[in-house]
Amino acid sequence: MAETLLDIAMMHSDALIARAREGDKNAQGKLVQLWYKRIYNFCYKFFYDHDQAMEASQKAFISMHRHMASLQDAGRFKSWLYTIAINSCREEARKQKSQRLLSLNEMQAARGRDTGWEQSTHRHDNPERQLRQAELSDLLHQCLHELSAEQREVVIMKEYEGLKFREIAEVLNISENTAKSRLYYGLETMKGILERRNITKESIGYEL
Repeated sequence: MAETLLDIAMMHSDALIARAREGDKNAQGKLVQLWYKRIYNFCYKFFYDHDQAMEASQKAFISMHRHMASLQDAGRFKSWLYTIAINSCREEARKQKSQRLLSLNEMQAARGRDTGWEQSTHRHDNPERQLRQAELSDLLHQCLHELSAEQREVVIMKEYEGLKFREIAEVLNISENTAKSRLYYGLETMKGILERRNITKESIGYEL
């Protein structure tokens, strides 16, 4: 696959990282420009929700700014940043869970009966030519969110973000073998979900 200018910039960003570690605000801003899309996309796949992804990614970069000086090795910036991102996602998920529970309790107290909430699917009307891809994307995100959190994190980092097992292990503080195991079982689970829905790689043109 041909490298993009962004890929090249990321691979040659050691000098930028070094200046950012010294407190250069301009360098820190350029790092945000280089990495924002990838970190946002990671957060979006974690939540499948734009607002939560925006909140988590913004908090991740705020944390990056605050702790940049603590980064000891510029070569580990990528895994360091993803560690911050995954922690931001987990914190946001805990916050949302707490808010949902509080909201539910308030509704039950007000109505004097059990109730629940509906999950927004965030669907939008699409031109017919885009419908198939939109449905596939929706389906794969649904499959991701049927995985355990541990498996989902590894699948996103490896299959969508292209991190190496060494980097995933470093981000999640696990062994490489554990990362490989979670990926294997996560992908097997996703295949099983698709099969139960009678969806094959031939029908969707995608191979897990």
